[in-house]
Amino acid sequence: MDTPSRTNDRLTAFGNQLVQVHNWLRKELATLHDDLGSVAAGRAERLRDLRAHCLTFCSALTTHHTGEDGGAFLVLSEKFPELRPALEELAHDHDVVSGILGRLEELVAGVGPGSSQAEILHVQRELDGLTAIMETHFRYEEKRIVEALNSLDIPEWRESKPPFLLKSH
Repeated sequence: MDTPSRTNDRLTAFGNQLVQVHNWLRKELATLHDDLGSVAAGRAERLRDLRAHCLTFCSALTTHHTGEDGGAFLVLSEKFPELRPALEELAHDHDVVSGILGRLEELVAGVGPGSSQAEILHVQRELDGLTAIMETHFRYEEKRIVEALNSLDIPEWRESKPPFLLKSH
């Protein structure tokens, strides 16, 4: 039987929960890559999956980043002023990613059974760019703020997970 780890008497510390959400988002991004690859290989039946996964992923990532910007980063900035430069950089990343997500959603909506390989390749490049940025962003965020998040004890977050800790909505 697995025993949950305890940090400050919480079953799972907030920073560890953040890593779990990042891992879930990584998995969803990989699924999106698989769906696009299937469509590129001519499996039109996967087009619905591609569109559904794109909407789900883009919406979940937006909710995650909005929750960080409007909640977690504010708390961390107040309690750990030395993290402010890193938090500002992460918030800037969120703005960049938001633009990429908008383009990706538009591109995926335009993919259909008659799409050329060049059109699908264009979507693939956008998705590859997003993947590279997100992996760098997640690693930096995990390196910089997980320990600080793990040290927090916020009763409201224990009672009701904030948006940045939700895997879906």
